[in-house]
Amino acid sequence: MSKFKSAAIIIFIKNAEKGKVKTRLASTLGDDKALQIYKALLGHTRKTVLSIPVERLLYYSSYINFDDEWPSAEFHKYLQPSGDLGERITYAFEKTFKSFDNVIIVGSDCPTLSTKILTEAFEQLQHHNFVIGPAQDGGYYLLGMRQFSPSLFENIEWSTESVLPNTIRAIEKLDASYHLLPELSDVDYEEDWEKWGWDLS
Repeated sequence: MSKFKSAAIIIFIKNAEKGKVKTRLASTLGDDKALQIYKALLGHTRKTVLSIPVERLLYYSSYINFDDEWPSAEFHKYLQPSGDLGERITYAFEKTFKSFDNVIIVGSDCPTLSTKILTEAFEQLQHHNFVIGPAQDGGYYLLGMRQFSPSLFENIEWSTESVLPNTIRAIEKLDASYHLLPELSDVDYEEDWEKWGWDLS
């Protein structure tokens, strides 16, 4: 039995297709290597979110794959709607809050996402309105909330270093409390990947 009541995690992923994932990595490493790296990141994300006993909602970028390595018995599968990232995240949170009270979202680019961090995120939602996992590039790798708050995704310049500070300002405008998780690094460029040195053979 989960110690987290009415808790769910949303995972946004891209369909693992050559030439369509990790384009900044591909610009220096090539499409084949970029796809291989992204599949490794997907595997790490999958293993990590499976380690925590909450409901899991998986959102694909292009099409729902019911026959991939994400077991349908463990993941409720959906398709991301059209629109920018803010609109897609807003949709996922609004839909999830119809059934759950404590919701976090993660992407699939963070090689150091851990069970410990996910557990801390849900634990801190018992004490704060929001929880944020800051990324070193100025964005965030995780965002959690216990009430649907679409204002956090409005007027945000996605994929810029202003994402995190503007998100925090949006929370402060709500006069709400938030907890910051440890800062982690996403993998967007070759030098990011080289930090980890994972064996892909």
